[in-house]
Amino acid sequence: MKKILFLCFLLIIGVMFILFDLATKSGNYETEREVLIPRGANLMTVANKLKEAGIIQYPQLFRFIGRFNGLDKKLKAGEYVFAPNMSLVEVMQKIADGDIFYRRITLPEGLTTIQILELIMSEPLLSDEITVEVKEGELLPETYSFVRGDSRNSIVLQAKKAMQNTLDEVWSTREDELPLKRKEDLLVLASIVEKETGISEERGLVASVFVNRLKKGMKLQTDPTVIYALTQGKQELGRLLTRKDLKIDNPFNTYKYYGLPPAPICNPGRESLEAAAHPEKSDFIYFVASGDGGHNFATNLNEHNNNVRKWKKNKK
Repeated sequence: MKKILFLCFLLIIGVMFILFDLATKSGNYETEREVLIPRGANLMTVANKLKEAGIIQYPQLFRFIGRFNGLDKKLKAGEYVFAPNMSLVEVMQKIADGDIFYRRITLPEGLTTIQILELIMSEPLLSDEITVEVKEGELLPETYSFVRGDSRNSIVLQAKKAMQNTLDEVWSTREDELPLKRKEDLLVLASIVEKETGISEERGLVASVFVNRLKKGMKLQTDPTVIYALTQGKQELGRLLTRKDLKIDNPFNTYKYYGLPPAPICNPGRESLEAAAHPEKSDFIYFVASGDGGHNFATNLNEHNNNVRKWKKNKK
């Protein structure tokens, strides 16, 4: 009887040794592998997906150890990326840690809402149509994380909430005596600043020009608002503005109407929002392209006309 018990003990030890070896030896795959664990998946589903992806060879062993160490209660849905030749134990630990791989989508500054929604729709790893209602200027340009299979609405909602929070924060710290009555006005001004310059160092000066014009009761006379009036943010204009364009009867035409346009003309980034809330202290009321990517600023029309002549000369 003792001999039988001893043999059984040796057998158990042998089986445990084999299982330990199978669980800890390197996997048999040479390239990085990705697996998406869906919501509500159980241990069997996960094991089968890992087997199908060639990451583990023994799904039954995975399930057995998983139940033993409580992995079945720690499963977290998401996409996992497994390095080459990970052992079954390493694979299991990665899932137990909830080490999900997050993908990213970047929404650039200065795009209109239509353009941003088209960008989100073009991301193949997101799912479903966009059904969230979004107005111009309501999305904060930023890089957002997602898991493969997340809805496109989830990105829109993230960007929308981020803009609301950022706008509230920036508005609460704005400079005194800004000629802006509502935070929505700040958003409109920031959208114009965003469209006028892509140079961080210039944003505060550009904002100061428009703030000074508003204080003096001057028309803003900014080309991007006219372009928006012509395109409604649906596409690029694709040509230079004409004198005829500057005379169109549209509330976004700041060459015809005083004050800010009725709504934003794009989705501004945080830097432009900050510039609109904290413009540089200046007496500038004009600016024109310098020809080298930046702008020349002026306090009077004569100085501005000289800058325009310089721009035309550089352009030639």
